[in-house]
Amino acid sequence: MITSSGPRGVHWFLKGVRGIVSLPAIILMSAFVGFCGFAVEAGIPLGQTVFMTGMIWALPAKVLLVGSILAGASLPAAFITVSLSSIRLMPMVAALIPEIRTEKTPTWLLLLLSHFIAITAYVFTMERIRDVPREHRVAFFAGFGITVTTANIILVAVIYSTVANLPSMLAGALFFLTPVYFLTSIWASTRERAGHIAMIFGLALGPVFHQVAPEFDILYAGVVGGTLAFLADRLWKSGAGS
Repeated sequence: MITSSGPRGVHWFLKGVRGIVSLPAIILMSAFVGFCGFAVEAGIPLGQTVFMTGMIWALPAKVLLVGSILAGASLPAAFITVSLSSIRLMPMVAALIPEIRTEKTPTWLLLLLSHFIAITAYVFTMERIRDVPREHRVAFFAGFGITVTTANIILVAVIYSTVANLPSMLAGALFFLTPVYFLTSIWASTRERAGHIAMIFGLALGPVFHQVAPEFDILYAGVVGGTLAFLADRLWKSGAGS
């Protein structure tokens, strides 16, 4: 179904596949090296680490799950933690799907491809999707999403036994590349002023809520920062309109 549009569909699918050599994909793979070291130190077996890489397709959610395991959290608590972390991807799904689908795109295919929507895939696709014909956008996204996920699964499987030998400083630096890239990329790709305001509020409120409620600091910073950004944007527009 992805390549049902013929040779042109295959062409755009392969264009997405070639995104594996892009800066977003390379940074993400570097971060997965750090995550693999984290999983090894936590005592997560190889099979479970590889399974986690493919099935929980968002790096922060995987980190939270491993952290919950290390903290001795119960299964329901870990489930809630990972679920709350993954809810943040819903707006990306809501923004990206209308950009890639057509009237003929089957719902099951969109549901399948939504698994691959995380920050890297979202930023990569939104930056390039306007140059892709609408009827081939699903193929383009599928090529990138499937390839980058598969590449990280293979990467984790290959380096699992050797990553423990990496200096801890290097592993931490590789892991830290991802949030730095995510922050700068989301800022650059955000089209609405409210998004920029929300990021500023979130960055300012994060340390505050970490002191007040460290277990829910990201959630509180997101909810409060987003609400304040929405109100500030409304006031800005009403002031400009008057």
